[in-house]
Amino acid sequence: MFTCVKVFSATKAREREELGEVINRWLREHRELELVDRVVSQSSDNEFHCLSVVLFFREAPLKVAT
Repeated sequence: MFTCVKVFSATKAREREELGEVINRWLREHRELELVDRVVSQSSDNEFHCLSVVLFFREAPLKVAT
């Protein structure tokens, strides 16, 4: 089960090239979330190519100190 969704998308070539780093940066900044699933898709027409990455999360369980 997931409780939140984050969508990343890019249509320009440079944005598509940088998308991995953008996603990794966001993941590092949100370590309290546990990745549950992901969907990667590409769509295009005669002029544009769009890359989309959809991440599904839930809040990570709290760790109890022992």
